[in-house]
Amino acid sequence: MKKYFAEMIGTMVLVLMGCGTAVSLNCGVDTASVVGTSCAFGLAVVAMAYTIGGISGCHINPAITLGVWMSKRMSGKDAICYMVAQVIGAFIGSALLWVLVQQVGADGTQTGANSCANGAFAAMIVEVILTFVFVLVVLGTTDSEKGAGNLAGLAIGLSLILIHLVGIHYTGTSVNPARSIAPAVFQGGAALSQLWAFVVGPFIGAALAAIVWKCTSCKCCDCKK
Repeated sequence: MKKYFAEMIGTMVLVLMGCGTAVSLNCGVDTASVVGTSCAFGLAVVAMAYTIGGISGCHINPAITLGVWMSKRMSGKDAICYMVAQVIGAFIGSALLWVLVQQVGADGTQTGANSCANGAFAAMIVEVILTFVFVLVVLGTTDSEKGAGNLAGLAIGLSLILIHLVGIHYTGTSVNPARSIAPAVFQGGAALSQLWAFVVGPFIGAALAAIVWKCTSCKCCDCKK
């Protein structure tokens, strides 16, 4: 249970700090707000990686959990429980952000939710590509033999900053179904109607990353030729 609780807390912090920064900086209006929001998500991951990484591995993202499960690094039961805990954590983080926004008298409709001006299908394509890159980094840096060891958390956080810098202009950047589900429910509108794309896209991207990493790290003789 400790690892599930850790995933819940970690995802709560990610959503509260990342989406909270996006709301505070009115992300997307200028370059500084995009950079600031990108750094917030990346730094939240780094902070949680070194806080709960030793307990749960710090997935705090259903897409990462899917990739880890497909790589046979965890059981199906743990994968499902991780995802449930992550979504619950995201809702707690979004609820706390909503309370903060209401208290300071800001625009209460802003929750840092994802949407795409060009529609849900375009959003899904972007999320597939970005999540593929992100989960590939996660699988590679956390590999027991080929990974980055204690530097994995830093590498993952920095890669998330990079991915946000690329994707915020197009979709607001999710690469994390839990991070999208909760804010969309609180915000509604286009964010809720396009939510499926921010769930399906990251899962497809994660599955592709798991397949590619499996082929890349394969230890069989034929693959070494």
